[in-house]
Amino acid sequence: MRSVLSFVALAGLAVCSVGCGQDDEASADGRPQIVVTTSILGDVVLNVVGDQADVSVVMPIGADPHEFAASTRQAEAMTEADLLVVNGAGFEQGLAGIIDGARADGTPVFTFADHVTLRTLDGDEHEHAAGEDGHDHEGGDDPHIWTDPTMIAGALDALVTELANVDGLDAAFVERSAGRYQRALADLDAEIVTLLAPIPDGRRTLVTNHEALGYFAEQYDLEVVGAVIPSLTTSAGASAGELDDLAEIMRGEDVPAIFGETTQPTKLAAALADEVGDDVQVVELYTESLGEEGSGADSYVDMLRTDAARIAEALG
Repeated sequence: MRSVLSFVALAGLAVCSVGCGQDDEASADGRPQIVVTTSILGDVVLNVVGDQADVSVVMPIGADPHEFAASTRQAEAMTEADLLVVNGAGFEQGLAGIIDGARADGTPVFTFADHVTLRTLDGDEHEHAAGEDGHDHEGGDDPHIWTDPTMIAGALDALVTELANVDGLDAAFVERSAGRYQRALADLDAEIVTLLAPIPDGRRTLVTNHEALGYFAEQYDLEVVGAVIPSLTTSAGASAGELDDLAEIMRGEDVPAIFGETTQPTKLAAALADEVGDDVQVVELYTESLGEEGSGADSYVDMLRTDAARIAEALG
């Protein structure tokens, strides 16, 4: 019997990464073992399968998914899972080899990014992306699909089809649960529209820590005018020239806030805010990980609701 996989947070269940302390006997209930790479998608999956399976998350709360590296035990759990669920589109950079190896060993892998239409950052989306030093904005497919709840809702039908192939799951139960969750995400989408509606047209501009809110901006009629790290990954860097260019854009657009991330230090964003002046705020968002219990972001729905409320307050 494979190692025990710990439950993901949902409605009072504690968040725990793979291998966080349960013993091997706990998996003797015979339920399917589903491993999910991120806490955000872990919550999505658990909302669909409920108590039909043991669902576990590889990355702990607050981890930077772009740079996270798995332990040997976590890699083993991913390979031995009845289903491995990943984001894809290059998001789990440090897990790519393990995911490829698990797939090669016959582990079923569901990739959310394969079931949505990805936006592409072509290197020319923001004026500040190419400074005097010629450092170009890093492009590619944008993996941050969960920032638009309608995209996750749209991918759930494909997930239900994949889950139908997992022995031990009640397909009818899973289909009903997915339908309820899709309706909840539709309600969330409408709620976010309402939360953001009071932002004046001239202030619907975002400056982010890195290129993480493109889908959110497209869905909710906002514009990302720049990023502190002009890349789809936090493992990239920013040049002094790029930051100077971004500061000028912010002054010209009268941008009141820089939206940082709970998974990344805000020191560089704070320095940029000081440079721009005019009481520019640095507002942290939950972009790539759920928050701890009680944070207001300990579920996917709550996370997006909290982020929308913080954006509305900062730009309103």
